[in-house]
Amino acid sequence: MISYDPLWKTMKEKGVTTYTLIYKMGFSAYTITNLKRNKSITMNTMEKLCKVLQCTPNDIVMFLED
Repeated sequence: MISYDPLWKTMKEKGVTTYTLIYKMGFSAYTITNLKRNKSITMNTMEKLCKVLQCTPNDIVMFLED
């Protein structure tokens, strides 16, 4: 199972909100909804998140056993 809990922690630490991602960084609201629901995202989206947050994928996603 995918969890984006590290993403929310990283965003809080860096002072980035979902509003910022959508309206200032060009992420779609659909993508943010997928993140909130722990749904899969593309590697392109992962790369964009890493660039915006200046972090690694480990700071965005973690995998949990079912």
